[in-house]
Amino acid sequence: MIPDPIAYASDWVAAWNAHDVEQVLAHFHDDAVFLSPFAKRIRPDSGGKLSGKAEIRDYWTAGIKAIPDLHFTVEQVFAGVDTIVILYVNQTGVRVNEVLKFKDGLVIEASGNYPPDLVNPTGAKA
Repeated sequence: MIPDPIAYASDWVAAWNAHDVEQVLAHFHDDAVFLSPFAKRIRPDSGGKLSGKAEIRDYWTAGIKAIPDLHFTVEQVFAGVDTIVILYVNQTGVRVNEVLKFKDGLVIEASGNYPPDLVNPTGAKA
């Protein structure tokens, strides 16, 4: 079962725009997995896959330091049987989607997905 998709997306974007990693993680299972090509840039050893809240927390905290002006604007929300997809625009004007798979009302797996033709779609500072 998934939470109300619109309410979830509203909470999600508010937490990210406040740079509140703990509030974003409050919706994740302890053993959640997060996949992102940006993770390879911040944590090259990860191969883009982070397992468990501790690894995800460390990655997101480092990511916010690399993107101090991080800000998302939700464009659209999609719902599936056990997934929510949030289409948003980041602070650089790039359209991104976050795919969130739920188990027992919490995220068990998530992925950030970016246009493949952009070198630095997040605008992260080196």
